[in-house]
Amino acid sequence: MVQNPRIHSTLVLYTAADDIQCHRTRLVLAAKGVGYDREIINPEKLNSDVSELNPYGTTPVLAEREITLYDAGVICEYLDERYPHPPLMPVDPHSRARLRLAMMRIERDWLPLTVAMTEGGRNAETARKYLREALIASVELFKAARFLLNSEISLADCLVAPLIWRLPAYGIELPRSASAVNDYGERLFASPSFARSMTRLERSLRE
Repeated sequence: MVQNPRIHSTLVLYTAADDIQCHRTRLVLAAKGVGYDREIINPEKLNSDVSELNPYGTTPVLAEREITLYDAGVICEYLDERYPHPPLMPVDPHSRARLRLAMMRIERDWLPLTVAMTEGGRNAETARKYLREALIASVELFKAARFLLNSEISLADCLVAPLIWRLPAYGIELPRSASAVNDYGERLFASPSFARSMTRLERSLRE
């Protein structure tokens, strides 16, 4: 957290047009029904605002009045506490810790594979194979509850849903034995919140 050198009268999200972590943050905002200004940033050509607000020069960046936040996980936790209804984490500590652990593993194990696929090169095909195998191996996780390890949508779903949405764009097709993963995705994609969270570019990934 840093003190924002500019005072914002509204909530501003600096976001890439196609990025899982940015999409994750937008999905949390949509699920909360929070109004905000969306500033689409080209990650290859960051504007001066992002460079000034985030020492790492990455998106997403959230600016609200005198506070600026970066790192998608920090932003999402802040939004869930700042706008408590509807809650996106369970009340009891055990369930919260279990979901946080699941998110940590997804960020460490799955998201680097999506980066490798996006960048292309000789590692892309290996990353595609590993992610496909990881999703197939995690079928029981998607069967355990209506949402990820929970009966209600949570911050964990806001992380996973953007990844599942991008599977066709990554060239990943799951077998029938992993239909629970696709079914899970379709439940989330059908929500008005998911539709509101997407940029035009992200919508085109499945058109």
